[in-house]
Amino acid sequence: MKKTTIYYKNETVNGVNIFYREAGSKENPTILLLNGFPSSSISFRDLINDLAGDYHLVAPDYPAFGNSEVPSRDEYEYTFHNLSVTIEKFIDQIGLKQFSLYAFDYGGPVGFRIAARRPELIQSLIIQNANAYIEGIGPAFGLAMPFLQNRNAETEQPIRGLMTLDGIRIFYFDGAEDPAKINMDGPVMDLYYLTRPGLIDIHLDLLHNYSNNVAEYANWQNYFRTHLPPTLLTWGKNDQFFPLAAAEAYKTDLPHAELHVYNTSHFALEEYHAEIAENIREFLTRNNIR
Repeated sequence: MKKTTIYYKNETVNGVNIFYREAGSKENPTILLLNGFPSSSISFRDLINDLAGDYHLVAPDYPAFGNSEVPSRDEYEYTFHNLSVTIEKFIDQIGLKQFSLYAFDYGGPVGFRIAARRPELIQSLIIQNANAYIEGIGPAFGLAMPFLQNRNAETEQPIRGLMTLDGIRIFYFDGAEDPAKINMDGPVMDLYYLTRPGLIDIHLDLLHNYSNNVAEYANWQNYFRTHLPPTLLTWGKNDQFFPLAAAEAYKTDLPHAELHVYNTSHFALEEYHAEIAENIREFLTRNNIR
């Protein structure tokens, strides 16, 4: 069996060092993997191994995520728009001309902004537990609503709780089919990155900016129905943040989207990376992306 070689690289974008994982031949179709909260590109470690024999995979860490640089809040505005601008420049600098966008969680609001601005980049969408519809906002967001509406020390407290090991475990284990399949290295590594000096305040800034994503939903939906990119939806159905209704809502604007549902949590790749990799192979082959 051929061993996958993963390269760990860095690219400076407007003075910010962006770390990224890269694997597979550049002669193969590219998949750009955009991660979510509270993790980093490490969440794609198994999927990269699964797919690198057939595809070129690139997984960057956003500023203040994973191994990327952490510019201060005075130097860098932590908004989803700004993350998307940084990643768009990263895409151009490393020479990606077209790719399939894998959008997980925060990868939706970052990646969909890029897709709407630069539709010519997108060969297909692979969406996993990332939302673009009001009806896709799950019950777990009830915890965040006071914070989103009125940020202060009191409303911050429940959100700070998500940045503890117990809070991070919710994303991985709440709704998991078999918790014994979930590698605790992921949550522990996430905790390490989240609790470095200044990081919690940065992530609070970004989470508070989440309401701006809701204001962008109409723009993203217009992109979907105008350009009709081939779309694969692969979903952990027990996700309390973006439940199955979030996946089904895409079919309003992308009626030919293909949906695969798994009995697992927000972090569906933890239990089902091999199955999702096979979904991706079949979907891209069917759509002549090879």
